Parts: sequence; structure tokens; C-alpha cells
Amino acid sequence: MREVAIVGIGQTPVREHWDRSLKQLAVDSILSAMADAKVEKVDALYVGNMLSYELAGQENLGAVIADQAGLYDIEVSKIEAACASGAAALRAGIIAVAGGAQEVVVCCGVEKMTDFLTDTVSQGLATAADWEAETLHGVTFCGLNALLMQRYMYEYKVKHEDFAGFVVNAHQNGISNEMAMYRNPITFEQYNKAVEVTAPITLLDSCPICDGSASVVICPLERAKEFTDKPVKITGSSCAYERVAVAARKDILFFEGVYKSAQKAYQQAGRGPKDINIFEPHDAFTIITALSLEACGFAEKGKAVNLAREGKISLGGELPITTMGGLKSRGHPVGGTGIYQVIEVVQQLKGQAGKNQVKDCSVGMTQSIGGAGTVVVTHILEV
Repeated sequence: MREVAIVGIGQTPVREHWDRSLKQLAVDSILSAMADAKVEKVDALYVGNMLSYELAGQENLGAVIADQAGLYDIEVSKIEAACASGAAALRAGIIAVAGGAQEVVVCCGVEKMTDFLTDTVSQGLATAADWEAETLHGVTFCGLNALLMQRYMYEYKVKHEDFAGFVVNAHQNGISNEMAMYRNPITFEQYNKAVEVTAPITLLDSCPICDGSASVVICPLERAKEFTDKPVKITGSSCAYERVAVAARKDILFFEGVYKSAQKAYQQAGRGPKDINIFEPHDAFTIITALSLEACGFAEKGKAVNLAREGKISLGGELPITTMGGLKSRGHPVGGTGIYQVIEVVQQLKGQAGKNQVKDCSVGMTQSIGGAGTVVVTHILEV
């Protein structure tokens, strides 16, 4: 198997893009990534997307986007893994390049969500749950995460206010990220007074609905210097899953899929939790951040909130997370999120994160989660 490197990145701002269609957003980030890598032709395009049919009436998305981008006579596919679709598309590209099937590949993640009312989008997102066991009975993802948060607070004697540090940190980091949707600070007081959505989850525990696209160009590491002076190596790439229905799991407060995915990536990279300089978790809800930190080995069970409370997740802390705002501040265009995370780690590793630059950053990890901890894609990147 060949080693794989990222040689080009491109992203659109995460916004409510009323003037851009799904395929236009994708083309914008694809062409930007190709320009960054100084390539005019690629061998394959893998597009990560969750809701193109439900919200845009469009399937065969890979071909549609390739056509719009002028990328003819190449392999194209749409990859769907719920909210982990973008990361899964990157993993598909890595497998193709590592195995020798392709040379230069562009991996794109894209979603267009704001053209529709929240109820419609929520119904689409709920298709990632177990239809018969959960969705059919009216359970939304916000509801599932609220149940997890309730149980976490009860089991570990944690208060809702203990989660505030995750949100305060994300928004503080998002201020300096021009691509972020919400570039405003959030105070502890604001968090504690936020409107409740589904008890105990409030508006500030939740990431926003938004539009955006992000893309990366990858190639064999041995060829990377043809495209960039400072390639970023992908030393770990893994995917694992857990039972879809939350109630069917042995321990609902331990994300088994997150654990397995992280362990596989650690093993591939020859790394462990203590080697990771920055971590981009799937902070769609604050409870997911806590459970992910614990399952990845960054904190003991029930102790992840201590990292936030003690400032250990800040840019100058022991384990900086959501360094460019995360899903909470940057936004969560679900099919694109996994690649936005990777781009943000690439920027950190190459010293291009501006005011958000983490010192002595050489190893970064991203984790993208589809469903309520169901499909988990983890990547470890290094320079």
C-alpha cells in the first residue's frame, strides 16, 4: 500500500448561500482545491453528501458535479455515511490512491440545507437513525442527544453548566475563522440562559443548519512534492460502526464506534492519544464532544467536561479542539463537515491557521460521526 498525502485544499464560507446551488458550491471548493494543488486534471472525484435527494431532488451527484466542474472522463461516485459523508469520501479516495487504482484524486464534501424549513431538514437528518426503532416513534437527533445528555448528567453527577466550556471555546476560536458562520463570542452567562430546545439541550448546545462545501486533492506521498512544497501525510484512516438504535447498545454512554475507529487510526499511524497535538471532534451537540473525547482516550468516562472547565481544550491548552470553531461556530453542512475538519488540521500543520495557530503542531486528528455515534471516520494527519 502506498502512503498518501494531501496536496491541495479548497473551501467555501459556511453560510446561508441563497445564491448558490448544491452543485455550484461543490464546484467552487473543487476548483479551489485543484488550483491550490496546481492541477488541471484529476483521475477521480468522490463526493460526500447526505441529503441531495431529500433536499435538492438530485442523485447521481458525483456525475452531476463532475459535469459542472468540467472534469470529464474520470471515475465519479457519491459517498453517503450520514453526517460522516465527507470524511467517508476522503477515505474512499485514500483507499483508491493507496491501492494504486488512482493517482490524483479530489475528494469533496457538500451540503445545501438552508433553502428549507427546519422541520424538513430535521426529517432528512432523522433518516440516519433506525427508522423502525426510533424515527417512526417521533425521535429526532436532538431528542436522542438530549436523552444521552440526561443520562450522562445523572450517571456522573454533572450539571448542564459544566458543558459550557465546549461552546465558549468553539466560538472564541471561530471569531478568527473567515469561513465560520458564527464569528461571535459566547459567554458562560449566555450559555446558561440559552433557550431550551429539548431538555436539557439548549440552542447553544447545538450546531446550526447551513450550506457549504470543502475539497482536498490527494496523491501518493512519493509524488506530493510535484504539487506542493509542504505536503501533509495521512498516516491513519479508519471507519467503524456501532448499533444504529441507541437503546440496542450495551452502554449508551460509551461510543463503541468512536473507540474502535480511533483505535484503528492510532494503530495505523503508530500513535496514541498523548501524541495528538490537536483534535477536531464532531461537536454537533456538546454531549457528543464529551462522549467522543472519552471514547478516544483523551479523558476518563464522565471526566471530559473537566477538560473544558479547566481550559485544557483551548488553543494554548493540553489538547486544543475545535481550533477553527468546530461544528458549533464554523457550522455543520453535514456532507461537507468531515473535509472542513481535515482542511483545518492541514492549515494547523502547515502553519497557516493565523491567529488560531497552535504552537508546535505536527500531529492532528479529525473525527466525523454519522448518526448518533453510528458510523465513525477518523483521520490522523502529520507533517
